Amino acid sequence: MIYRDRIDGGKQLAARLADYADRDDVLVLALPRGGVPVAYEVAKALRAPLDIFLVRKLGVPGHEELAMGAISTGGVRVINADVVDYLRIPARVVDAVVDTELRELERRERLYRGARAEPDVSRKTIILVDDGLATGSTMRAAVEALRQQNPARIVVAVPVSAPQTCDEYRMGVDEIICASTPEPFMGVGQWYRDFSQTTDEEVRELLARADTAQASETESRELAHMG
Repeated sequence: MIYRDRIDGGKQLAARLADYADRDDVLVLALPRGGVPVAYEVAKALRAPLDIFLVRKLGVPGHEELAMGAISTGGVRVINADVVDYLRIPARVVDAVVDTELRELERRERLYRGARAEPDVSRKTIILVDDGLATGSTMRAAVEALRQQNPARIVVAVPVSAPQTCDEYRMGVDEIICASTPEPFMGVGQWYRDFSQTTDEEVRELLARADTAQASETESRELAHMG
């Protein structure tokens, strides 16, 4: 299956998540930037609130592609002790990398979130959305960080995934929904006709539109309850 764009991917993914519609305990979290247009369509279809969950990989200095941990929205810090111990990385080096990535994470939080408060995920069913999974390393870091904030349930949902990655995830989260697992996989972008980069402005605009829609939905429910 090849999607027209992330909007199309989000709409088709939403159809697989229909059981989560109209539930007060559901929160859709997008991994910026590419996950935001997908998650927007999911949140709209489920009539659920949308927010972002930022995660920054902590790369080993000189070998940045190798993760020694991650930091995320909510100030959560996850350290891969096996990597740190095996490579004998001093605590001061870890702290320096954390400080650098924390500044970037805070910059992005301000850029995307503005004055909006961070989401409260405690005891909620979280649908964590991205535009696809290749190795899954970013999503894995996000899940690990999210778990430390005590959600009731974590559902990973993507329009397309490498088959092996999707299978591996089944043991790591409460539920994973990969709408398409093509083989050979070749990369997330191969399965979208339009895989142009999502801009910061698009992220801000979609979050604002989602907030407006959710406020209207909440008002409608309250009026129906009063009636």
